[in-house]
Amino acid sequence: MEHQKTYNAVEWNTPHGKLIIEGPITPDRLASYHLHKDLVAFRPPEQQHRALIEIAGLPEGRIIVARERETIVGYVTFLYPDPMERWSEGKMENLLELGAIEVIPKYRNAKVGKSLLRASFMDDSMNDYIIITTEYYWHWDLKGTGLSVWDYRKVMEKMMNAGGLEWYATDDPEISSHPANCLMAKIGSRVDRESIQAFDALRFQNRFMY
Repeated sequence: MEHQKTYNAVEWNTPHGKLIIEGPITPDRLASYHLHKDLVAFRPPEQQHRALIEIAGLPEGRIIVARERETIVGYVTFLYPDPMERWSEGKMENLLELGAIEVIPKYRNAKVGKSLLRASFMDDSMNDYIIITTEYYWHWDLKGTGLSVWDYRKVMEKMMNAGGLEWYATDDPEISSHPANCLMAKIGSRVDRESIQAFDALRFQNRFMY
C-alpha cells in the first residue's frame, strides 16, 4: 500500500495566543522545532522529540503538531499498531493507530486536542484507513487535571468524536480489564468490506464467550 500524505496547516486562536496546527510534517521540519518542557506524559521531552521524528520518517507514520512559533505545545501520532498488540495480528496495511495525543496544560482548555484531530483528517487519504485508538485510564493525567476516571473518559470521548472516532466493542483483555478503558475507531469511506470484516475479527477473538 502506498501511503499518501498531504500537508495541511490551520491557525487556531486561543486565549493564550495563536497556534499553528500542521501536518503530517516531515522528519526534517519536526527536527527544526523543539518540544515544550511540559510535554512529559510519555517520556522526557528530548526523548519524545526523537521518537516523534522517527515516527514521522516511517512510510505510514503521521505526526500533526500544534506549535507556538517554533515550540511544539501539542501533537498527535498515527502509525501501525505495536507488534505486541492484537491490532497488529491481522497485518492490515490500512489499519493505523492513533498512538498518542498530548497537549501542554496551558492549552488544555482551548480545544487544541480537538483541533489536532480535525486537522489530522483534513487529508483525504485518511479515508483509505481504519483508524483506531485504545484508551487506557492508567495513561490519563488524572492528578494533573483533578478529574475522576469517568469525567476524564467523557473528555477523551468528546475529543475523539471531534475527529470522527466512535466507541467500538471488543473483547481485548487489556481494554476489558477496566470499564473506563475503551476502543474507538473511524472507518474511512473507501475502506473495503474485507478490511472491515478483518477488523471485526481482531475486535472479537473469543466469540465463544458471547
